[in-house]
Amino acid sequence: MKAKDTTISAFKMATINRPLVENKELIFHSDRGVQYACDEFKMTLKQQKIVTQSMSRKGNCWDNAVAESFFKTLKTELIYHHRYQTKRQAALSVFEYIETWYNKNRRHNHLNNLTILEHENLINNNLKNAA
Repeated sequence: MKAKDTTISAFKMATINRPLVENKELIFHSDRGVQYACDEFKMTLKQQKIVTQSMSRKGNCWDNAVAESFFKTLKTELIYHHRYQTKRQAALSVFEYIETWYNKNRRHNHLNNLTILEHENLINNNLKNAA
């Protein structure tokens, strides 16, 4: 797994679809996988002044429980139901699942049965009203 084909391309795609906001800090939390720990990916994050990299403690899977839960959901709701012929086909399928279903339509118990988009809008509206 090369960082340019995995984490770097995914991070760039994410920031195109949801641009970073200048005055909002972002914490990028991951495990200690080589694609996250390599110099190339660290430099990609450092180029964004508002991004702070955070990594799990060695041997502590609980630090990454949210990500692990997401990947379990992704696999059970999408991946295990398809056979992909190409890497591009798989990437497009995962992208569509996340962008059209998971973020915009799938309701999450831990967000009071809101979608991620609804929850994000609620937070942003609360911040605007508080200002």
